[in-house]
Amino acid sequence: MNPCLHSGAMLSEAQSRILSRLVQFGGELESAWDVPRALSLPGLAESLGVVRSALHAPLSSLEAEGYVSTRSAHVTGGGSRRRTVVHITDTGREAISELEEPSLARRGRSFGPLPEQISLHGRDEDSTTLSDSLLAGSNVLLSGLPGVGKSSLARAVVEQVLSMGWTVRWASCDSDTDAAGIGRMWLGEGAPSSPSAIIGASDSPRTLLVLDEAQELHPRHAAGVAELLDEASPGNSSLLAVSRSPSPFGLPEGFSEFKVEGLALEHARSLLPSETDSATARSVAEALGGHPLALRLWSPGEEVPERGEAVQEYVESTVMHRLSDEGTKSLDEFCISPSALRISELFEVEGSDELEDSAILRWSGIMAEPHHLIRNVRRGSWTDEQSNALHTQAASRWAIKQGARARRMEGHHLVHSGGADAEWVSEHIHAIAEQDSAAAAVLLEQAVSLSDDESIREAAADLALERGEAEIAESHIGGLRVGVSRKLRSARLARLRGDSRSAEDIEAGALEEMTPAERTKATIASLVRRYDDRLPGRIDRRLARELTRDLGSVDVPSLPESERSAGSLALDLIRHGIALETDDVPAAAKAHSALESAMGPDHPQMAALDLRARLSSRTGGSASADALSAARLLIESCEGLGERIRLIHATLEATDSHPDWLVEAHASIATAPLREDLAMHRRLCAQRWYWRGVLEPDRRLSHWSEAVSRFRMAECSSAATELIGRMARAI
Repeated sequence: MNPCLHSGAMLSEAQSRILSRLVQFGGELESAWDVPRALSLPGLAESLGVVRSALHAPLSSLEAEGYVSTRSAHVTGGGSRRRTVVHITDTGREAISELEEPSLARRGRSFGPLPEQISLHGRDEDSTTLSDSLLAGSNVLLSGLPGVGKSSLARAVVEQVLSMGWTVRWASCDSDTDAAGIGRMWLGEGAPSSPSAIIGASDSPRTLLVLDEAQELHPRHAAGVAELLDEASPGNSSLLAVSRSPSPFGLPEGFSEFKVEGLALEHARSLLPSETDSATARSVAEALGGHPLALRLWSPGEEVPERGEAVQEYVESTVMHRLSDEGTKSLDEFCISPSALRISELFEVEGSDELEDSAILRWSGIMAEPHHLIRNVRRGSWTDEQSNALHTQAASRWAIKQGARARRMEGHHLVHSGGADAEWVSEHIHAIAEQDSAAAAVLLEQAVSLSDDESIREAAADLALERGEAEIAESHIGGLRVGVSRKLRSARLARLRGDSRSAEDIEAGALEEMTPAERTKATIASLVRRYDDRLPGRIDRRLARELTRDLGSVDVPSLPESERSAGSLALDLIRHGIALETDDVPAAAKAHSALESAMGPDHPQMAALDLRARLSSRTGGSASADALSAARLLIESCEGLGERIRLIHATLEATDSHPDWLVEAHASIATAPLREDLAMHRRLCAQRWYWRGVLEPDRRLSHWSEAVSRFRMAECSSAATELIGRMARAI
């Protein structure tokens, strides 16, 4: 940006860059209690790509000229301490507006946790080369040492791509990230979870898909993410994967590798404090190999590093020793965490300001973590005894906090201190999985590697089955003792893979080894699944006959007395559904009477059964207007999510022309969370994706691809196979 005269003052390049950054924030923040970190001195220095000391002179002159003002305020996510923040004044806005040239190009849209843009030094050629390659349709793996500026370079490339009107979808990885998590970052909540469906929804021309920090992926999820990249590679979008070398999935097929090196001497010099003399600056830059993070960490009060000293050695010998005891304790707490933390979550919070002032932390919104170079060096400096002690202390601290996140953190620290026993896993893993199944999967994988307990391996196998991860489930099932438990899970695995015949044979073998009560419960669960294992529409006559026959052979009296009513109720619900769909009025009346006797005439479920009976009566393929009106009233008054979804699906099935109110009702529940650990919910989720494909024809193939994956996860292989056939005919 060229300097200019304004109000008798010349703006230097540094001053212009400061004002250009500050003008991005509205004037309402001048009196706000909490302000973004980007307006604090550390945040401003970070975004401009300079050390804090480089801001002192230009900021002082800008404040003296009335272009900026400073005050003390709380910084969002930065703890209780007030910090100096900077605001641009009206005079400053006027000055910078005369310098900025209006852009005539239409800026593209971005999705996901796109980091704040920072100014780069000495990366113009790299940025241009990378952006040109991506704009031409190439896929690139951006690699390099930790702290060398890979993510910053990727962010600069994104800015160039956006300026060309492209769409950018950004995802950042941590240890709990899986393919589904990347899909949510790229597409938002309610995104599909299967790789093919994610790419089906995100792939389009003039689109860049970014995967940052790939090296943070846990091995548990790396294969799934590699599958996602393989799915995306031949598509219309360009891909940019960013990873420390070596990447967790090597060099994906269809990708070229671009390695980021240290900065050239003239550019490395600009990252050092401005008061550093030329000879010292040259020596420091050469000694640290132009490594950007190491250069920012160097302080003029320190000796020049030994020439040829590895950056990691410099960080350990100098940067770590610079910290106070409080700073070291806070750093250690950050370093043992499996993911970024809020400052308010720290137990050793006293040293957090020191870490911030020392440029040791990296931020994403209100979440902070050490730069990975520093984290890795610090972790490597501990003995096994020190690491165990830190994790043991952290586990006891998180144990007093409430919520699924606290349990995930406690579990991580218990595993790494050797204290995660089967009882703890059994008590807490479901709560963790309900909030984040990817995190629960990592925790179970770690627990299995440390324990021979059968129940932990069973939990790991069950979660893998619920997540549709056949290979992982198979590896855990193979480690179980031979018996009923292993056979039932093997049957589930066969259904997940679409092998219904093998599943039936394996399940039959398991039933023979069960007690009469266990056999009855398993048989009822199998009947419910078989009834649900189909796409919406009238039930196949052959399936109806088979189910009716098998319903009559269930030994309900073998169940404990406390479970007989629930067992009979499940069977009568299937009988009622079959009778309605086959127009067997006497059988429907008999089942209805049995259900009313069991639940009572005023039970809310009876109103839903009555509605289904009215909807099943069709004229010209659709239910009557009165039946649809009754459905609308019941749907709007229904409070339970599962029952509401079932009513909406039944009403959709009852009409060929879907009224707007019904489409809106389905949209209102389309992304509501359902429990993956409940088979009934997994089936509902699959059916919901099917109906999304019907109601959103422009995205039908992506939605139905996800529905196929979900039907398999719900062990409904017949529905999955039928839907694949419909998709093939639709292409």
